[in-house]
Amino acid sequence: MKVLFLHGYGSDPNGIRPMFLEESGYEVVHPALPDDDFEGSLQIAQQSFDHAQPDVVVGSSRGGAVAMNIDSRHVPLVLIAPAWRKWGTATTVKPGTVILHSDCDDRVPIEGSRELLRRSGLPEDHLVVVGEDHRMVGQPAFEALVAAIERVGTSGS
Repeated sequence: MKVLFLHGYGSDPNGIRPMFLEESGYEVVHPALPDDDFEGSLQIAQQSFDHAQPDVVVGSSRGGAVAMNIDSRHVPLVLIAPAWRKWGTATTVKPGTVILHSDCDDRVPIEGSRELLRRSGLPEDHLVVVGEDHRMVGQPAFEALVAAIERVGTSGS
């Protein structure tokens, strides 16, 4: 399965999560998104999406806002602590989207993800509460990420 991974603000596009996904058997496209140019990030993400034709788009924090604002057509989203209130204009997500978020996140409060689900008409089980902080690293968070990708990647929406 091919995954487009959109990293967060100040994060390394070759960081631990894309590497973990590659080690887990996924083909991962992980472009470098400029921190100080949201529109530029959208353009790079859209070009990467159009070129790679991924099966799933994963966006982390600011990358989650980027994922919400590109035209990903029918391709499902997995969002990790999406910072949608701070960046972009999208205020809802498509059906089938799964959000991973820590209830101890001190950078992007989990209430934003709960609001995003409500606005989008998605059930509460589309929010997976996992992780110890905003970084969402560690085996439980990684396993939840793989489970979310498999969930949306096999649902077809």
